[in-house]
Amino acid sequence: MGQFLLRRTGQAIAVLFGVSIIVFVMIHLLPGGPARAMLGNRATPAKIAAFDRQYGYNRPVVVQYFRWLGNVIQGNLGFSAKLNESVTTLISQRLPGTALLVGLANLFALVLAVPIGMVQAFRRNRLVDYLATGLSFVFYSMPIFWLGLILVVLLAVQFHLFPPIVPQASLGQLITTPADIALPVITLTLVTIALFSRYIRSSTIEALTQDWVRAVRAKGFTETDLAWRHVLRNSVGPVVTLVGLTLPVVVGGAVVVESVFNYPGMGLLLWNAAQDEDYPVILGVTLVVATATVIGSLVADLLYAVIDPRVRVR
Repeated sequence: MGQFLLRRTGQAIAVLFGVSIIVFVMIHLLPGGPARAMLGNRATPAKIAAFDRQYGYNRPVVVQYFRWLGNVIQGNLGFSAKLNESVTTLISQRLPGTALLVGLANLFALVLAVPIGMVQAFRRNRLVDYLATGLSFVFYSMPIFWLGLILVVLLAVQFHLFPPIVPQASLGQLITTPADIALPVITLTLVTIALFSRYIRSSTIEALTQDWVRAVRAKGFTETDLAWRHVLRNSVGPVVTLVGLTLPVVVGGAVVVESVFNYPGMGLLLWNAAQDEDYPVILGVTLVVATATVIGSLVADLLYAVIDPRVRVR
């Protein structure tokens, strides 16, 4: 287990290092460079030169990268000249909101997707399976911003159940008023359920084809006991890994959801930074999201190794 942990941790660090290089280089290859983007098209060459000297953009890209990487290791993600605030402070203010949104969406999706996927597997090729499959395809293929707008029209405008946009409040205020964040959570949950339920259905069907299932049925166990006491335990492994692997999809969806509902999280911060061409914020948020994704995948691998010791030797 120790060697497995060291190997996976080393791979995670290598992935983060590669992501940081790619994003840093791509941002510096944009037309005009960071100075032109942040100062505007009317900035004079003298102002651009002064800006480059102030923030070190006049140095070679390699020097800039390692200087930036050294600051990141110390917890300094840079400074936003447009917002006049450090990127670390901006992210620390928005990260809890995004963590709440993604966490609730994943939690509700798992709680609902597991029984849905298992019912589909046990009722394979029947009406309930066809209906659930059709709804999964609809929600999974529908653009998430379009789904969010539909929910706004139905649940906010027509039935007045929830507010159409989320107020710009603190995390404590959002938690105490769950109706304010209901629409973004529902939107992201529906898409995630559609993703999870398909994998749970497939893994459950595979488990049902095993010889030990016939042995359990021969002993007189009911279908309910078979499902929750035996099949679930053998089907949950791929789902645990799926949670980590789909974290980029969920976080990417959170960026769109937060922009649609004006949700005060990192997705809205990244959206506004992309529109304003605020490169330090874009770089900082991208690195944090990549770190969360790698950590999620690492935790999923470790949990899967606990559930199934056979993967430790790979």
